[in-house]
Amino acid sequence: MGANDYPGRWWHMLEDGRMQCDLCPRDCRLHEGQRGACFVRQRVGDAMVLTTYGRSSGFCIDPVEKKPLNHFYPGSSIFSFGTAGCNLACKFCQNWDISKSREMDTLADQASPEAIAQAAAASGCKSVAFTYNDPVIFAEYAMDVADACHAHGIKAVAVTAGYIHDQARREFYAKMDAANVDLKGFTDEFYFRLCGAHLNPVLDTLVYLRHETDVWFEITTLLIPGKNDSDEEIRAECQWIMRELGPDVPLHFTAFHPDYKMMDTPHTPPATLTRARHIGLSEGLHYVYTGNVHDEKGGSTYCPGCGAPLILRDWYRIDDYRVTADGKCPDCGVALPGRFETFKRAFGPRRIPVAINRVS
Repeated sequence: MGANDYPGRWWHMLEDGRMQCDLCPRDCRLHEGQRGACFVRQRVGDAMVLTTYGRSSGFCIDPVEKKPLNHFYPGSSIFSFGTAGCNLACKFCQNWDISKSREMDTLADQASPEAIAQAAAASGCKSVAFTYNDPVIFAEYAMDVADACHAHGIKAVAVTAGYIHDQARREFYAKMDAANVDLKGFTDEFYFRLCGAHLNPVLDTLVYLRHETDVWFEITTLLIPGKNDSDEEIRAECQWIMRELGPDVPLHFTAFHPDYKMMDTPHTPPATLTRARHIGLSEGLHYVYTGNVHDEKGGSTYCPGCGAPLILRDWYRIDDYRVTADGKCPDCGVALPGRFETFKRAFGPRRIPVAINRVS
């Protein structure tokens, strides 16, 4: 193994001598020296290695609303980082320079789990987010960072596409306090044509999170003009969420901008997000948000009991906050689902790059 290689988990040998990766539904079958579709998991001899353990594409402090998480300690700051690679192949990837990177040398920031936890604590962050690329593919690193963070009283958050197999899913989410799961569309054709993946494993992850864990999670769907933004598809998604997950899982409809292999597709009109939000609310969902646009109504949180505005937002900025420390409406006493604490002041909408002490 190389200096930066770390023993990987979730694999088995096949009778034909290949090694099958059991981390995600891609089931990559590897000959000696081959990497999986994610590019960061590699067969070296008769072992799997994670080539990006302890290596990051950079660290930033963000508002938690940027993940987006609107019901997980609103207004708090979150220490964010990613590595390289991805197990999906989304043609519309908004972080393609990181997720599609084939240059491990771009991972200039090296840090042990303990160094990240200490930096997050020193920065006053409530939580750490594994983001920019999917933490599923660097699960061993993310899980170790989560353990180190918990020792410092810091929460762990996964921003993920949810494309992961059962066994790894159980072990991975046992370490997480919250997640935002990208539900990229609601047809298998969309997943296959635009993401190189399938829909059902993502739905399985959502059902698992809702019914078998205490992980707080929210869902994001990036609406792409002409691809997944029809009334029919949006309504089908909202009906499934209502039926399988219930009305209290927040759903974020966010705006697409031209990127990666879809530069000729136009921006999502704000009216599309408003239409999607209305569909979600009409299907009985309590918390449907719009994102990547200035839309106070679509970004704000309202009491499901009396309808009072409780958290007024404009993009990532909180303009008013009325939720009690125990997460209730001050007017009617109805409890808001999520994780709340005494609100002091919002971190604000800015992103702050951070350099941390290198620890190999």
